[in-house]
Amino acid sequence: MKARIAALQFFKRGLFAVAGLASFWLMLQPKAFAQAPVPAVLVQAAELKSLSRQNDFIGRVEAIEKVELRARVSGFLGPRKFVDGDRVKAGQTIFEIEPEPFQALVDQRQAQLESAKAALENAELQLQRGKELGRTNAIAQSQIDQRVSDQARAAAAVKEAEAGLTDATIKLSYTKILSPIEGRIGRAAVTPGNLVGPESGVLTTIVRDDEVNVLFAVSQREILDARRRGVDAGQIKVRLKLADGQLYDDIGRLTFIDVSVDAKTDGQILRASFPNAKRLLSDGQTVRLILEQESEAPSVVVPQAAVAVDQAGSYVLVVTPSNVVELRRVKAGLQRDGATAIDAGLKPGEFVVVQGQQRARPGQTVVAQPITR
Repeated sequence: MKARIAALQFFKRGLFAVAGLASFWLMLQPKAFAQAPVPAVLVQAAELKSLSRQNDFIGRVEAIEKVELRARVSGFLGPRKFVDGDRVKAGQTIFEIEPEPFQALVDQRQAQLESAKAALENAELQLQRGKELGRTNAIAQSQIDQRVSDQARAAAAVKEAEAGLTDATIKLSYTKILSPIEGRIGRAAVTPGNLVGPESGVLTTIVRDDEVNVLFAVSQREILDARRRGVDAGQIKVRLKLADGQLYDDIGRLTFIDVSVDAKTDGQILRASFPNAKRLLSDGQTVRLILEQESEAPSVVVPQAAVAVDQAGSYVLVVTPSNVVELRRVKAGLQRDGATAIDAGLKPGEFVVVQGQQRARPGQTVVAQPITR
């Protein structure tokens, strides 16, 4: 019985202690709320500067000059005169087809020409004699006419022999396959000793790579927008981004806009030219193009992180000189390199919240800390 009474008294004392702690916490609670810290945010002043308009496209590198070398006569291929990947000069011999059969044909055609010329010379002498004899009626007119005909046939035979010699000489020249351009040569598709001819296909390819073109497709919407804004091709800078994400050193220029639109894609092909002194660009390579228009009129610019969007549109949180947060509806424009142009709703010098928006509410007082860049 005594133990039960002691336990009951202990329980009552515990209740009183809990009640006391609860009362003490309730007395402190308003004071705790009153001393809650003011939220801190990072802000940055809106600036007045120019942003260049940019558009990105995917393009493919194309050699300005590209030649596929083929055999124009049939014959056995001799030793090649290059190493795969070499730089070759215009007029340099690349392949040689055995020339002996073609040289023999040239010699034969030359002999035929000499024979035809001798026959023509004899026919002209016979005609001249016939005309002299005809003045004294020593021979019939029919014989003179025959000699005229013989002279004409001999002259025609000379022309035929000359054409045959020219044809044989041309074919002989085809036994040497020359490079028509200066550039870098690819691998050989046929090895020496094989029989080649016009049906053999491409023997090797030569490309000029000191300068390249890049072809890319642009939609009609983008072309119409540029034309309505009066954009001139000379005002546009073209940059390349390579496969490793690095920007190409040289700036390109637009050199051509196709005269027709692709009916399947509704796009139009544009061409940009780039110097390629370091040979970083190769024919067929895929690259990313960045078309940058010259800077437009200055506008109010803020960090892109400061602009938020809800169902009503774009807005920023502005911190007033009295450190009160204000929600400001704005009209966002161009975006580039982490910055957004504000076309309406904000003035230069006004501070916008760039970090801590989740802690700031419109009408709330905050501690504004200018961001250091």
